[in-house]
Amino acid sequence: MEDIGLTKETQAASPAGDGVLAVLLAGGLLTACGGGGSTSTPSPAPAPLPVPVPPATAPTATEASRFLAQASMGATREQIARVQAIGYGGWLDEQFAMAASATRWDWLVSKGFDALANKNGEAGADPAIWRKMLSSPDTLRQRITLALSEILVTAVAGFNGGWKTFSAAAYLDLLETHAFGNYRTLLQQVSTSAPMGEYLTFRGNVKFNATTGALPDENYARELMQLFTIGLAQLNLDGTPKLTAGAQQETYSLDDITGLARVFTGWNYDLAGFDTNTPDFKRRPMTITASRHESAGKTFLGSTIPAGTSGEDSLRLALDAIFAHANVAPFIGRQLILRLVCSNPSPAYVARVAGVFNNDGAGVKGNLKAVIKAILLDDEARDKARLLQPGFGKQREPVLRLAAWARAFKADSVNNSWTVGNTSDPATRLGQSPLRAGSVFNFFRPGYVPPNSAIASAGMVAPEFQLTNESSVVGYLNYMQTVVSKGAGDVKADYASLMPLADTPQALLDEMNLLLAAGQLSSATLALMQTAIGSMAAGTDSARLNRIYAALVLAAPEFIIQK
Repeated sequence: MEDIGLTKETQAASPAGDGVLAVLLAGGLLTACGGGGSTSTPSPAPAPLPVPVPPATAPTATEASRFLAQASMGATREQIARVQAIGYGGWLDEQFAMAASATRWDWLVSKGFDALANKNGEAGADPAIWRKMLSSPDTLRQRITLALSEILVTAVAGFNGGWKTFSAAAYLDLLETHAFGNYRTLLQQVSTSAPMGEYLTFRGNVKFNATTGALPDENYARELMQLFTIGLAQLNLDGTPKLTAGAQQETYSLDDITGLARVFTGWNYDLAGFDTNTPDFKRRPMTITASRHESAGKTFLGSTIPAGTSGEDSLRLALDAIFAHANVAPFIGRQLILRLVCSNPSPAYVARVAGVFNNDGAGVKGNLKAVIKAILLDDEARDKARLLQPGFGKQREPVLRLAAWARAFKADSVNNSWTVGNTSDPATRLGQSPLRAGSVFNFFRPGYVPPNSAIASAGMVAPEFQLTNESSVVGYLNYMQTVVSKGAGDVKADYASLMPLADTPQALLDEMNLLLAAGQLSSATLALMQTAIGSMAAGTDSARLNRIYAALVLAAPEFIIQK
C-alpha cells in the first residue's frame, strides 16, 4: 500500500550526523514556548456558565483546531464547530459541566474481568485505558487525566497484591474524578490509594524498630516532594530557581525524607468486609493500623507533627504542610503547561498560572479548574503570532498522535473490546502506552535535553524527545501505516466523511490539515503531498481509500510538533 504521508518522513529520516533527531528538528521546529509572553494578570476563573455565551469574535476553524490540540484528546469537526460557536471559555465551561463518562472499573466488571481467573494477570488493563482515551465525550477531562497520570505517576507493571488491571482502573478513575477539583484534595486521595501504596511501596510500611534497625520505606515520602509537589530546587513564583550566591537551594534534605516517611507507616488495604479474591479492595482508600504507625514526633520541611498524633491526622497535617510550600504553584503549574501547551513556557506565563494556582480569585489555592483555564486561555497559548516563532511548541507525544487519528475519524471498537493493546514497544508500535511508564519519573523527564541538538544549543528542553530515536521513529511510522488502513487492533476509523473529497487532492489535504495539524502544514509539504496524491488512481472507492491513507499527515513534522 502506498502511503505518501508516511513515506515522506521515512525519506527524511536518514540524514547523517544527528540521525533521526534531524527529522523533528528540521525547519526550526524546536519544542519551546519562547518569548516573554504577555505580562497581563489573568482574570479569576468565572463559575461555569449555565448557557454558553457566544464570543464577540469567533475563532476561525484553524484556531479552534489548534486550541483543541492543547485542550482535548484530538480535534473533530463537531468540536471545532462548537469552539467556534461558543468560544474558548464557553467550551471549557461546557466541558467542566459535562457529566463524567462510565468508569474504567465498571467497564471491566461489565466485561467479566473481575473473574478470579484474572487475579494475577493484566488482562483488560489496556482496553479499559484506551477506550476512555479514544472515545469518551468528556475530552477535556480525559486530557487532564492523562496529564495528571504523567505527573502523579504509577504504572500497571508496578502494581502488586493481585488484580493489577483493577489497580490501574481505580487509579485512573481517581485522577479523573478529581481532574477538575482541588490539587490538595487530589493529593489526599492519591496518598491513601491502594494502587499508589503498591507502586511506591508504602503499603504495609512499618515504623522504626530499634531492635532490628528496620526503618520505614522512604519511597513515597521522597517522590511526594520531588515529583508530586515541590521539586528539588527552591523556586520563584515564575518557576525560575531562587539563587543564593549564584547557587540553587535544595527544597529538602535527607532528614526531611526520613521525617516524612514516618507519616506513611501503618497504611494498608481496607479489607473490612472484603477478601482479596475480588478486586473491590483496590478502590477503597487504605486505612491505618495504629500499632504499625510511627507514634513518635515527625519533623520535615520546618514542620513538626507532635508525638501521639494519629495516622490519619499525621497524613492530613503532613499534606497541609507540603501544600503550603511556595514551590507547589510554580512547580505543578509549569508541569501542566508542559503537558498541555509547550515545553519551554516563559517565566511570565508560569507566574500567571502559579498566581491562579495560589488564588483562584475567591481565595482558594489549588483549584485545578481555574488553573486549567489560566493555562489554556493565556496569551502565550492563544496568540497565533507565536506560530511564527521557531522556538514555539512541543513534540506531540505518541499516545496523543494515535488519539488525534482516532478522534478525528471517529474510530470505534465494533464489539466494545478496544484491543489496541500495550503499545510500549518502540520498534514495532508507539514507544509509549498509557499508564506504562518505566519509572515514577514518567516516560520523559521535564528537563530532558536532546544531546548534540539545536534544542540543546538554544538552551531549551524537549521532554518528549526522550522517546525519540532511530528505532522509535521507524517503529512509529510502520505502526501508523498499518493503523490508518487496518486499524489499531479492533479499533477502526470511519473515513466516510473523506470519501467525497478523495478525488480532489487539495480538498482532501485541506481537511487533513485542519483536523490533524490545525492548518499548520507548510506550503512545501502540501505541494509535495498534493502532487503525489494526484498521481494516484482515482474514481473508485478502493482508489479513494488509498488516497485517504496517503493523505493522513501523521508523520509530517508540522503534525508531530504541536504549535
